[in-house]
Amino acid sequence: MSLIPSIFGGRRSNVFDPFSQDLWDPFEGFFTPTSALANANASTARDVAAFTNTRVDWKETPEAHVFKADLPGLKKEEVKVEVEDKNILQISGERSKENEEKNDKWHRLERASGKFTRRFRLPENAKMEEVKATMENGVLTVTVPKTPEKKPEVKSIDISG
Repeated sequence: MSLIPSIFGGRRSNVFDPFSQDLWDPFEGFFTPTSALANANASTARDVAAFTNTRVDWKETPEAHVFKADLPGLKKEEVKVEVEDKNILQISGERSKENEEKNDKWHRLERASGKFTRRFRLPENAKMEEVKATMENGVLTVTVPKTPEKKPEVKSIDISG
């Protein structure tokens, strides 16, 4: 994965990354509403999309694969970490919309709400049965230990003669 932000919309996914399951939508933004009311709703839709496209950092250390996701305002009970098909890590959750009172007058609504799901295909060296997750200060950290690399056996051969 590239550490340099993309010039195409700031997405950090990499089409050449075999572990990424981010899909490109060729029709994204194609059907844009034109009325003023629709533009106000589009702003809300962008906020929801920002939450539903939760960004996750994935780094590999010699001992483990470590995933970090910023989930501000969510409790650990509102987030699920699951393992599917022995090598798919799925992180999902939902932030509910704030209750609206009839007497309330909103000036700005910028915080996103909605569901999100992120899936990652892990390599064969991941120990999926030992996955651990912690959540502290709105940051979810998922650690997937790796099986130790088998070092090739080297046998010295005596040279006769």
